[in-house]
Amino acid sequence: MCGRYATTVDPGRLAADLDALDETDDSAAGPNYNVAPTNRVLTVVERHDRDHPDDDPRLRIRRMRWGLIPVWTKAAEPGVPVKGKPLFNARADKAATTASFRDAVKKRRCLVPMDGWYEWVVEGDPAAKGKAVKQPFYMSSADGSRLYMAGLWSVWRDRDRPDMDPLLSCTILTTDAVGDLTRIHDRMPLPMPREHWTAWLDPDHPAPLELLETPAPEAVSGIVARPVPALVNSVRNNGPELLADIDAGSAEQAGQISLL
Repeated sequence: MCGRYATTVDPGRLAADLDALDETDDSAAGPNYNVAPTNRVLTVVERHDRDHPDDDPRLRIRRMRWGLIPVWTKAAEPGVPVKGKPLFNARADKAATTASFRDAVKKRRCLVPMDGWYEWVVEGDPAAKGKAVKQPFYMSSADGSRLYMAGLWSVWRDRDRPDMDPLLSCTILTTDAVGDLTRIHDRMPLPMPREHWTAWLDPDHPAPLELLETPAPEAVSGIVARPVPALVNSVRNNGPELLADIDAGSAEQAGQISLL
């Protein structure tokens, strides 16, 4: 799964890197080292211009709520959807046949850029008389390059208030973990290589179903996992200290594993 991640890129910088249009505002600008569901996150989509629908589609950077809201969701109050299951992840192998996601698989696919993501490994702690402890690990590119994960998005509107702005929301697709990442968790976000972006983001055609398949281990061979401080356990903590290296000796004494 993928329930927390880190992203430090500015939307303007991301737009420049991808030759995309920046359609965000700056209300959620700045690095976020502890992104959690319901946060507004950066996404990459490809869409036609509303005023010139016959023009070629362009890459666009948009902010969306992390946690997809199906279009049929009712409003709890004007402009606010009823709270439901937090759909921040979608299984890639089932998304095309799942009611909440199948429409998005056909025509609303996106990329979710991140520096890396977190998972927790449960280990026994001898110092705590056998009590289990959760050690957070951070998965990121060994060379520090940005990761782009496959996602789906939705446009929710309050049907009783058509005058209100729509709410954009997204989910991150997950797949079976492969390679060394299986030592951390049995699931992982689905990476989308650059060579598949055109097909994945195409707003006019369904994506090839093979893009939803579990990738080969080579797809994550450049991703490394390392233990990080337990500060990340609380969403109230948010800063570069969450990515600090922890003392390997202390981790071993606590019965925690290391993949370094």
